[in-house]
Amino acid sequence: MSNLRVEPANPSWTATKVVAVIVAVLTVGYMAPWAIAAVRDVPHWSVFWVNLLLGWTIIGWVIALVMSLRRQRLVIEG
Repeated sequence: MSNLRVEPANPSWTATKVVAVIVAVLTVGYMAPWAIAAVRDVPHWSVFWVNLLLGWTIIGWVIALVMSLRRQRLVIEG
């Protein structure tokens, strides 16, 4: 039997994850959708821009949050 390993297709850098969490804490949750996306390794730059530009509207923030919670793209190596 072969060893299969499942991991994100485009993992983000650890520095990006740390910066995302720090920015989210400093902005009292405003940038939380971006931090969630970065930590979950989903495409987080689109979440960043939606959140930054439209997050001040509650609808924009909710859209960014939904984007950050979407399914991850996985790569199966075998």
